[in-house]
Amino acid sequence: MERAVRVLVVDDSAYVRKIVKEMLLRSADIEVVGAARDGEEALQLVEELQPDVVTCDLIMPGIDGVEFIRRQMARKPVPIIVVSIAAEASETVLAALDAGAIDFVQKPTALATEKIFVIADELVAKVSAAAHAPLAALGRLTAPVVAAASSRVFANRIDIVVVGVSTGGPQGLKAVIPPLPADFPVPVAIVLHMPIGYTEGYARRLDEMSALTVVEARDGDPVRAGIVHFAPAGQHLSFRRDATGRVVTSLDIRPLDTPHRPSVDVLFQSAADTFGDRVLAVVMTGMGSDGREGAAWIKARGGCVLTEAQETCVVYGMPRSVVEAGLSDAAVPLPALADAILERT
Repeated sequence: MERAVRVLVVDDSAYVRKIVKEMLLRSADIEVVGAARDGEEALQLVEELQPDVVTCDLIMPGIDGVEFIRRQMARKPVPIIVVSIAAEASETVLAALDAGAIDFVQKPTALATEKIFVIADELVAKVSAAAHAPLAALGRLTAPVVAAASSRVFANRIDIVVVGVSTGGPQGLKAVIPPLPADFPVPVAIVLHMPIGYTEGYARRLDEMSALTVVEARDGDPVRAGIVHFAPAGQHLSFRRDATGRVVTSLDIRPLDTPHRPSVDVLFQSAADTFGDRVLAVVMTGMGSDGREGAAWIKARGGCVLTEAQETCVVYGMPRSVVEAGLSDAAVPLPALADAILERT
């Protein structure tokens, strides 16, 4: 029988520590082994208790959440899930992800109500998934960004690259987009599962370290080489042709019945419908199976699908679903994904 996931809860509020513990203990597979009031105590308890996963607030006295994550990842990588109030600055959450946290859950602003338990299922699912993250993959979350590749001759075999990613994605994409050169000959479109309010800031951060221009997509943006289009949280990203025949981005809250919005499946299907067999899809680390149906659509049209290899995935869910469906043309470790994309361009 598999042992329970051992969790350390870090929050300066005694009430929140109690509530987070209650939420986690709804799962028989989770054991809360300790609680810390600030980053300094958390560093001590991680060393003492050796938890499988840490949940961490960000705004705390003394050593705050971001600094705790930075120090802990430098000392010994451990899966860390940020549990933050939605009103906190998105830049702080992004800084926590930069420091090495693998995912985050938003606390409702009204903590002293039953609304806090709305996030229970999400928190349990993310903690359970994080417990299986390979330590080697966690170490790569804080690795330096590789400089953009030098100019080369492109074979012009595809018209677009589409990427789907979730848990571990904010860090993983840093190993994929910045290495692409400024003369990369096709556009890129990405669905990253994030709550509303975070994709614009993340796109701006990725843009600063990339030779390509990275933007949060707007409805009607021309889809052209040199641009990386990020689906905004809360809206699906797809493609359409305008009155002149140009391919432009299209944003819509529909369909409403997808597990995620934006959906990787929606992006991939639209890419296949618009670009036919000249699509290269990449499915990276993440929970669930978003991207599997879209990958099938791309393969049916003659396109190519790459998946991130299991050994570098923080969570081997989305890629696994594509591989097990027989839809992956190649499984590629994260450090080699940018080169694999360049080779197929």
